[in-house]
Amino acid sequence: MEQLQRYLSHSKIDVVFKQNRDDFVVTEIPLYEFSGEGEHIIIKFRKKDLTTWDAVQIFSEQLGCKSRDIGYAGLKDKNAMTIQNISVPKSCEEKLKMFKHDNIKVLETTRHNNKMKVGHLKGNKFFIRLKRVNLIDSKKIQEAVQKIATFGMPNYFGFQRFGIEGDNYKKGKAIIDGELKEKNRKLKQMYINAYQSYLFNHWLSKRIEISKLVDAFEPKEIFEKLELPLDIVKNMKKQEHPFKLLTGDLMSHYPFGRIFHIEKLEEEAEKFYNRDRVATGLLCGKRVKKSEGLAQNIEKDFDEKMNEDGARRFSWVFPDEIETNYKEEKNWMEIQFSLPKGSYATEFIAEVIH
Repeated sequence: MEQLQRYLSHSKIDVVFKQNRDDFVVTEIPLYEFSGEGEHIIIKFRKKDLTTWDAVQIFSEQLGCKSRDIGYAGLKDKNAMTIQNISVPKSCEEKLKMFKHDNIKVLETTRHNNKMKVGHLKGNKFFIRLKRVNLIDSKKIQEAVQKIATFGMPNYFGFQRFGIEGDNYKKGKAIIDGELKEKNRKLKQMYINAYQSYLFNHWLSKRIEISKLVDAFEPKEIFEKLELPLDIVKNMKKQEHPFKLLTGDLMSHYPFGRIFHIEKLEEEAEKFYNRDRVATGLLCGKRVKKSEGLAQNIEKDFDEKMNEDGARRFSWVFPDEIETNYKEEKNWMEIQFSLPKGSYATEFIAEVIH
């Protein structure tokens, strides 16, 4: 896949990042506190070298319940140590006392009224260890992380979205174009979602490219290069945030809230800088709001007619609880942060090390 634009301007930092259980730890942040009573048992567990599906299957076999009776909020990586919750029917209580598996450790259990559902998740906390980091690079990494702490980061879909070969989006496009038939409904959905994600990523990359041009050139030069009205270019120039908003952008209150079109560009740009709202990008499809005006002129190049339902996705997110810890004697940089659900830790790292 083509290289996506990075908004931070430093050169590539040559360090080692491997997604494995020692250097990549993910901890789920539930959407709400569990009630402590009810017909379902919430199991908080730690797993390694297993997908969430694998873990669900193992619990199902050992607890004697159907896998469809097990609820979870989100799917977690195989190539990581992950801590997450699942719900099982309370009839599993006795067998749970006997549960044993080399790659799964039950940490605690509680009760809840409802089965957990996909998306009932606030976000995830991450611990990531970068290796072979010399002293100079450690300072560059800390500087980049500090900028992300100030400005946030592009909400690109991570490489995981596109399959092992990174080309699931091509199959999605072929299905939409009627050139490929896929009988397996889940696979078909996955390929089409990958294509929607691919278009979103390239729209976002284009908007970051425009934003960087606005920062780098004088208004008259930008007007000639991009054919944007001079008054809009001047307004974009004034915006403090490196991601520049355009008239007609569809904004959303952050971290959740209603979607609306920009009316006062300067006002909205200030609220975006203060993390109160964010421009949204299109996941193309049916029944979805579209941007207008200048924003629509760019968005239309990444819009494709399809039978799937469309959606809007935050173009930008603001990681929280960011900490760095450089271990000079080992040449390790440890980074901790949390992200809202649907955002990718690997994209945080991609922005930092390019």
